[in-house]
Amino acid sequence: MTTTTSPDARRNGPKPVVVEVWGDGALFTNPALKTERVTYPVMTPSAAVGVLESIFWKPEMRWRIEYIEVLKPIQQFTLRRNETTDLVSLVDAARGQRRVDTVENRVQRNAVCLRDVRYRIHAQVELNPRATKPAAAYRDQFRRRVESGRCFAQPYLGTREFTAYFSTPTDHAPLPFSSYLGWMLHTVDHATNPPSFTWFEAELRNGVLEVPEAGVPELGEVTS
Repeated sequence: MTTTTSPDARRNGPKPVVVEVWGDGALFTNPALKTERVTYPVMTPSAAVGVLESIFWKPEMRWRIEYIEVLKPIQQFTLRRNETTDLVSLVDAARGQRRVDTVENRVQRNAVCLRDVRYRIHAQVELNPRATKPAAAYRDQFRRRVESGRCFAQPYLGTREFTAYFSTPTDHAPLPFSSYLGWMLHTVDHATNPPSFTWFEAELRNGVLEVPEAGVPELGEVTS
């Protein structure tokens, strides 16, 4: 079995929570590509946060991804999807002020997706001032939910048609493959209208994608 030195061994601080996720397909859309939906070759940190929040989340905490291990070869396929060009802000949708008109604004787009994926996510709990418990308490709650297979909502891999399954971590070795991936989406802030993004320079090293604590706010600034 191929082995690598775990980034955990090079980090200080508490041991991260670990969960393994997999699915038949995934679409981690690169928002920098406007015409067609093209997936990143591996799971993004924002997608990993979405999976973790589906399993366990509290308003006094947030998830910070430390690294993601890629456990299966990267395979792509194309898919034609129905989408809508009629977008509604999260505020209007929550208030019921306007509905999306999918009939009049339907378009078909090709999407480049991933097939047969499996990842191992390592993440830390970060608390905000409202927290009344230590981070270890939230980590323990998360681990218990993973062990029992419980989640608040069915997690998905980028888009809702690609269901994610999860379990406690296995001994699958990371993919013995390294590649420079370029600028990758780090976080999405849905509190702004339109949503704002941060980015980081991603590199897969022996199947491990390490994630910095913070991203760069404007992709244009770092590519110029």
